[in-house]
Amino acid sequence: MQEIGKLLVILGVVAVLVGGLLWSGIGGSWLGRLPGDIRIERGNSGFYFPVFTCIVVSIVLSLLMSFFRR
Repeated sequence: MQEIGKLLVILGVVAVLVGGLLWSGIGGSWLGRLPGDIRIERGNSGFYFPVFTCIVVSIVLSLLMSFFRR
């Protein structure tokens, strides 16, 4: 149970740090506006799917999880 507690604390700290960076505007300028993201706007409607952003976030989270499992 101590390992689960440590993992939850680490995940919480990481979430607070990432949230603080996004809130301050440091990560908000590029996040969601990468070259592989799909954006279609026609008239009053629009469709947005951040394909490449999802891939980047997935890779970063996978690396963090593998780092903390060791």
